[in-house]
Amino acid sequence: MNHNIFHTEVQTYINSHLSEDITKLLLKGNDVRGVDIKAIVEHIEAKRKSKSKLPTWFQTEGIYFPNKLNIEQTSSELTARYKSELISGNQIIDITGGFGVDAYYFSKQFSKVIHCEINQELSHIVAHNAEVLQTHTIDFVSADGIEWLKHSDKTFDWIYIDPSRRHDEKGKVFFLEDCLPNIPQNLDFLFSKTKQIMIKTSPLLDLTIGLEELKHVESIHIVSVKNEVKELLWILNKEHSGNVKVCTVNLVNDKQEKFSFDLSEEEHSNPTYRKPLSFLYEPNVAIYKSGAFKLVSSKLKVHKLHSNSHLYTSEELIPFPGRRFIIDKIIPYNKQLIKKEKFVKANITTRNFPETVLNIRKKLKIKEGGNVYLFFTTNVLNEKIVLKCSKVD
Repeated sequence: MNHNIFHTEVQTYINSHLSEDITKLLLKGNDVRGVDIKAIVEHIEAKRKSKSKLPTWFQTEGIYFPNKLNIEQTSSELTARYKSELISGNQIIDITGGFGVDAYYFSKQFSKVIHCEINQELSHIVAHNAEVLQTHTIDFVSADGIEWLKHSDKTFDWIYIDPSRRHDEKGKVFFLEDCLPNIPQNLDFLFSKTKQIMIKTSPLLDLTIGLEELKHVESIHIVSVKNEVKELLWILNKEHSGNVKVCTVNLVNDKQEKFSFDLSEEEHSNPTYRKPLSFLYEPNVAIYKSGAFKLVSSKLKVHKLHSNSHLYTSEELIPFPGRRFIIDKIIPYNKQLIKKEKFVKANITTRNFPETVLNIRKKLKIKEGGNVYLFFTTNVLNEKIVLKCSKVD
């Protein structure tokens, strides 16, 4: 850590150049109060990335920002808060600590948190920031978390792991056995230190593959923020051997769209099918990731437009985990009929449709945007249709 970064003149320079072009700043090449311009620019880049992702860190004076990669790889405050509210207890160890956002929120639910980080400089940075944020229940260990556990006689209520998805030889990886640490290989050992484990993985990890690599999975949380899947959370309980619960959530500011089910339910679910009625529903991306398309129909009492369309309809408006629309008009997919509507600008979505949005825009000369929503899809009779809609909320 370079403590000169906290000099008033350096901080003023950083805060006044947060929106400027990084390349231009580097070309000027002016050090500030003996702090190398490259170090200052690195600080600027990391702080800039924290503005919306980590508002508490961004707004707090005295925070030390590490390399921007550490910010890119850390949990956002929204997702860290969500996962912390799923668990509680006396002691938890985060064996892959990183920038410490998860540890910070765990400290609100646990009496003691141990933050293990193999990168000594990053460990010191996170410890410094914890003091600034007045968080005094986190112990910082600069070591490999697995190795530290092997030499410790401590046991914990929970172990939290966010394995690195970058492999020295394979590059970016998605299988758990290729991540660092290798969780499947160390799972039995980890269960000798705790009964409960939370694992954060890439949203690209296939649920079936994850279940094959792990054991004692009690639940899987599919966490999205503003309709973008950010992470999968795997809750493991040493004593659990039954069915797996899947919890989907879409975090939008202070609002949470939730839809939960037992994994075996989807296979035995019986959806209903109808032509478009008064209202149209599009599930959020967390539900798309879960694959629970039949259950949405049977659980929420809405009708599917087609077995492969994954759009739903009802006569009465209901609360729904996704976007809701009023169906203003149903148009057969016919170029001449659509052109008669004189759409100049519209938001276009395709579901179970043979053409791309780009091709449709070119063919029909419809610009992006506006308050009109067009869904190009297939109905229960296998007819290609266009639904002209207005957004409810």
